[in-house]
Amino acid sequence: MCSQVVTRFAPSPTGFLHIGGARTALFNWLFAKANGGKMLLRIEDTDRERSTDAAINAIIAGMDWMGLSYDGDPISQYSRVERHREIVDTLLASGKAYRCYCSPEELTEMREKARAEKRPPRYDGTWRDRDPSEAPEGVKPAIRIKAPQEGETVIEDQVQGTVRFPNKDLDDMIIMRSDGNPTYNLAVVVDDHDMGVTHIMRGDDHLTNAARQTLVYQALGWEVPTMAHIPLIHGPDGAKLSKRHGALGVEAYRDMGYLPEAMRNYLVRLGWAHGDDEVMTTEQMIEWFGFEGMNKAASRFDFKKLENLNGIHMRNAADDHLYDQWVSLLPHLEGGEALLAKIDDAKKAQIMLAMPSVKERAKTLLELKAGLEFLFDTRPLEMEDKAAKLLTDDARLLLGELVPKFEALGEWSLESTDQLVRAFAEEKELKLGKVAQPLRAALTGRSTSPGIFDVLIILGKDEAIARLKDQSK
Repeated sequence: MCSQVVTRFAPSPTGFLHIGGARTALFNWLFAKANGGKMLLRIEDTDRERSTDAAINAIIAGMDWMGLSYDGDPISQYSRVERHREIVDTLLASGKAYRCYCSPEELTEMREKARAEKRPPRYDGTWRDRDPSEAPEGVKPAIRIKAPQEGETVIEDQVQGTVRFPNKDLDDMIIMRSDGNPTYNLAVVVDDHDMGVTHIMRGDDHLTNAARQTLVYQALGWEVPTMAHIPLIHGPDGAKLSKRHGALGVEAYRDMGYLPEAMRNYLVRLGWAHGDDEVMTTEQMIEWFGFEGMNKAASRFDFKKLENLNGIHMRNAADDHLYDQWVSLLPHLEGGEALLAKIDDAKKAQIMLAMPSVKERAKTLLELKAGLEFLFDTRPLEMEDKAAKLLTDDARLLLGELVPKFEALGEWSLESTDQLVRAFAEEKELKLGKVAQPLRAALTGRSTSPGIFDVLIILGKDEAIARLKDQSK
């Protein structure tokens, strides 16, 4: 019987959850979900100087916003240091590792000699077979793995294919430093084995680490997990992704008004494809996701594509879902808390009335916010420049004539207000726009808004007429 699929996301807590890390987490999460497995979270916090609680919290908050859940509690790599040391002792006892007493100066000299002879700067095995009795007094040794010196280490990678590393190029890497701290490549292997990880998905910058870690697995007689090394994300210009391209924390994308489901959709397409499908629900991604759709080439981050995709997801989203997303974003925006304080049941009802029309024009939640702000304005409205220019003396006279007609209207509906305004424009021998544009300006203080008849209904009869009176002559 096949064991359960177990993936892991293993970030270093030295900063926010950046976009590359978010994609790695997403791929691991999707693969686990697609195969009825589980994804674990391991915080690789062995670098004590750079690891912070704030960064751990930021990573977890970023995953929460992305909707990427993990199974069990986060595991601290640092907390497992005694287990790592125990495994180093096991390797020493079995003769698969040895103590190296080389000084930093000797190692530097070794590297310089190799470079001078145009060889890779590798450790030359000075202490590999020496008698421990030759150890200098008072020197704490590093522990090195006794790697094979001939042949090659082969990685059967699910994305990169068969990757071969000549063992002579891998050398006897340090698995525990002279200060007693295990190294990354040792700790990762022990943790993945103990956590039952069956599949490792990470950036292809870890390919050489995969070879070194495979040597540790083999020395311990442990099964090597299935590996998949994903090409990195590049900027639009093909250069390595940087902050100017969009290598920001995921909370920055939240604050720019992107939906988590759109981010998942966009990121999954950076390195994976399902035919020509561009727009996918999360359920479809889980159903379709697998190694066969992964690309070998690096992907390019494109803000325009992300924005367009986000607009599609907004138009496809249920109104109540969009409302919840918008409300959850407000506390993170300047002035958002004040706006939130104004939302009562009546205001929410207005927002929900406006949502179908506003979301059609918005590509982000920030644009949605801008489209809804006319609902929160207090009278008399402050006019945008373009709106103020529409309210000429003639336009204000027209509004003055419209007010009593609106007041006399029995039923306040889309149909009745539409008929009234059209009949009024015809009576005045004006194109509809000549009436609708100043009407929009007077009702919203803006030159763009949802459909003008939608605005009349959303505001309600009393508020709409009051706003018109403020601007009419």
